[in-house]
Amino acid sequence: MIDFIQNTVDGVMFGSSYALLAIGFTIVFGVMRRINLAFGASIMLGAYVGTWLHVHYQVPVLVVALTTIAGTVLAGIYIERLCFHAVRRDAALASMVSSFVIWMQLEEASIHLLPERTYAFPGLFAAGAYELGPFLFRAEQTTMLVVAAVMVGVLHLLLHRTRFGVALRAISENPLAAAYMGINAAWVVLCAFALVSMVGGIAGYAILATDEQITPFFGLWATFKGLIAMMLGGMGSLPGAIVGGLLLGVVEANALWYLGTEYRDLSAFLLLFAMLVLRPGGLMGQRILSREELAFRRV
Repeated sequence: MIDFIQNTVDGVMFGSSYALLAIGFTIVFGVMRRINLAFGASIMLGAYVGTWLHVHYQVPVLVVALTTIAGTVLAGIYIERLCFHAVRRDAALASMVSSFVIWMQLEEASIHLLPERTYAFPGLFAAGAYELGPFLFRAEQTTMLVVAAVMVGVLHLLLHRTRFGVALRAISENPLAAAYMGINAAWVVLCAFALVSMVGGIAGYAILATDEQITPFFGLWATFKGLIAMMLGGMGSLPGAIVGGLLLGVVEANALWYLGTEYRDLSAFLLLFAMLVLRPGGLMGQRILSREELAFRRV
């Protein structure tokens, strides 16, 4: 039982980073009903730029963090301009395919920037741990959990207590009505992409600073984990993205302990398959799915 609780604690801490990745996908899908497949690649490019500065110029850790976030934001804006702003709103498939093309482009740019397979990534501080009764807490994972909690709180206030949040939710509910109310949808969507890219950059830096290494597979990994967490929680649901990320982290941590490394990712895909069969709307997205089905019947 102690091992299970310890694994669950570790899973919640690391799952918080999955939750931040899922939030990035959820906001874009909730506002535009589109999937941004290049989200993970944009985080990877920002992290590679920060790593490049660290490898060649030994810049401080703070500079690496800020560069990672800034690079991710710029890449996110680049994606929005090419894949979403330039494509009609009703052409969701075209946006998804074009974002896949940009994914490959950003990944190639990252690999050309740093061609080796693995590079060291600077951690926030020296790895340490502290004990609380029979349980062990890693300092870097605890920091990741705190950062995720702060980011979720800030996002909640931004989306529910500011004019920008009201405009974003209005566009999500009814783009035409939002336009009649004088909301500049193009500007709001661009700001939303910059916002989710900043969240993704923070999540990417926290994950890499914990692992203290980066590989060319990081973009693919971040995309898969974010999408799985979003679908587990419910597409379009911010609370669902958080719950889905935490659940994914707990399942992976226990699978790693009881079954072995090779079953960690397999457990995530099996969990997603079971969720899609038993509850297609996700843990907290069923109400959104039911509401859209009811609206379709009325039309």
